[in-house]
Amino acid sequence: MADTKWWKERIVYQIYPMSFCDSNGDGIGDLQGIISKLDYLKKLGVGVLWLSPVYPSPNEDNGYDISDYCGIHPDYGTLEDMDELLRQAHERDIKIILDLVINHTSKAHEWFQKSRQRIEPYTDYYIWKKGKKGKKPSNWTSFFGEDCWEYDELRGEYYLHLFAKGQPDLNYRCPSVVDAVEDVMRFWLDRGVDGFRCDVINILWKNSLDNGKWKPALTGSEHYISTDGLHRLLHRFNEDVLTKYDCYTVGETVFVTPKMADDLVNPARGELNTVFSFEHMETDCYFVKWFLRRFSPDRFFSCLSKWQTSLDWNTVYFENHDQPRSVSRFGDDIHYHDESAKTLATLLLSLRGTAFIFEGQEIGMTNFDFEDMTPVRDVESHNIWALTGRLRLPKALRWRMIKQKSRDNARTPMQWSGEANGGFTTGTPWLSVNSNHKTINVAAQEEDFGSVLNYYRRLIALRNGSSVLKFGSYKELYLKDGVFAFEREYEGESLVTVVNISGSVRITPLVGDCLISTEGRARLEGEMKPYEAAIIRR
Repeated sequence: MADTKWWKERIVYQIYPMSFCDSNGDGIGDLQGIISKLDYLKKLGVGVLWLSPVYPSPNEDNGYDISDYCGIHPDYGTLEDMDELLRQAHERDIKIILDLVINHTSKAHEWFQKSRQRIEPYTDYYIWKKGKKGKKPSNWTSFFGEDCWEYDELRGEYYLHLFAKGQPDLNYRCPSVVDAVEDVMRFWLDRGVDGFRCDVINILWKNSLDNGKWKPALTGSEHYISTDGLHRLLHRFNEDVLTKYDCYTVGETVFVTPKMADDLVNPARGELNTVFSFEHMETDCYFVKWFLRRFSPDRFFSCLSKWQTSLDWNTVYFENHDQPRSVSRFGDDIHYHDESAKTLATLLLSLRGTAFIFEGQEIGMTNFDFEDMTPVRDVESHNIWALTGRLRLPKALRWRMIKQKSRDNARTPMQWSGEANGGFTTGTPWLSVNSNHKTINVAAQEEDFGSVLNYYRRLIALRNGSSVLKFGSYKELYLKDGVFAFEREYEGESLVTVVNISGSVRITPLVGDCLISTEGRARLEGEMKPYEAAIIRR
């Protein structure tokens, strides 16, 4: 029998609230906007919504710098709006998970303001350290391309920030921090939230603050990635809080191997349910995303297959709020836009694991069409632009890096219609809408049977109704020259997915009757067009 935990059966749809739907014309998406689209999401067939942060925040890092864990940012609405969203989503049998950002807070958080004044019990809530002979405490570097120690005049010490300067890291060696974070979890779970996506969860516990071995990026990371202390901490969270609720946890994890991931998700260890690994998202770069290399479909497929066989269950995803659009990244958004979007959808939704779709992915939204840095809002992109400038890299290369990998690629507003601002807002959007909203939008695809949107709906319905696609085993069958085929088997029933992510016709040894095909075929005969996919019975 299959393990029928709800988070293994449902498809998750990530909403970036700032960019999803604006109900009041202020140019920023909000909770009432999400509520207005619940019927659209129900029709799409998803069963879980993951909301990126909606908490109060100065927005130095677009909400991932939280100043109050138990409130709602006025831009998004009120706690009453959140209660209404939970109620209306649950009425439609849609669950809600929230972002849990607990590696760091905002500098504006009450905890930090009292910590810098040494007001108990907050004195040790953060990682403070004195400098060494006029230098910063260590040589660590941050995820945002800068050093990660900032001096605070009031406290007279440096604080650690592995991300932006406005995001000081919490100190989990302080018992009061652990208690406070558990209270935050209980607050939302008691309110009806169904779980958490846990931001950069495998870096919470720092083994030491000593100098790190130099690396081209993230010097010092050997002191804090997936430490033994982290596992003890996550086990405590699970025992104290999470096991008391029917909830789901997915951890964002950096630089993890399959073995490290299994240590986090193995049910016998009692830590997390699943994690997001990044290895398949790093197949088009060297070590960090800014060091670009040519995309290789076979390298991408090999990585996916490795993770499918290494873990009994995990997540599958091709997009999120930090990643470029998959149709622009892994497909051909110029010559084969619709074909690429449908083929990637077929691959994503037929792999084994909890599947995640990012807003706009279901209509094939593409990377931004900005021409320079002026409209870019992402703090990470601006830091990298400045750093590469200091390194005297050619401007054309610097812009190519930003254009391909900026987080703003995923954050342009949702394209609901071909009207002004894509139907996202009646005001001025916080981030420019892609000009291709006139052709790529929900309204244009709604009644078109052959659209990307309606293909997603049929594919999701197929997965939701198929025990094989939800629970079946995985076996790689074929991987060559941009063609990937694998088998899913469950209780004697077998389905095979075949995808061609190349710009050429390919001949494959796979034939069979199609359950679904990007070309509308009734039967696959072994020849595949560029960017074609099918799920077949052999």
